[in-house]
Amino acid sequence: MNEKQFHASADQLMLAIEEAIDDSGADLDYENSAGMLTITVEANGSQLILSRQPAIGELWLAIRAGGLHFTCRDGVWVSTVDGQPLLDRLNQALREQGSEALPIA
Repeated sequence: MNEKQFHASADQLMLAIEEAIDDSGADLDYENSAGMLTITVEANGSQLILSRQPAIGELWLAIRAGGLHFTCRDGVWVSTVDGQPLLDRLNQALREQGSEALPIA
């Protein structure tokens, strides 16, 4: 994946997450700035941060439990450690941090 494809794929994913938040009615807020998507759980102020690492072709997700790295395989962003899809891990973290989940796959 070249850098242009990386950014296009990351943009598509982040937009899907933003739209899911908007459509869900979940108690979540988000800010997308400089290629970084910050999701705030309004109930307790905890945050999840999805950031781009174009030099290595990864997306990083910072959550309360730590940092996770994801790479795109066959059009799906998956963990570099265990292959878990990013959206599954994001929803798991949202449930753990604020009892919320998004209807995206």
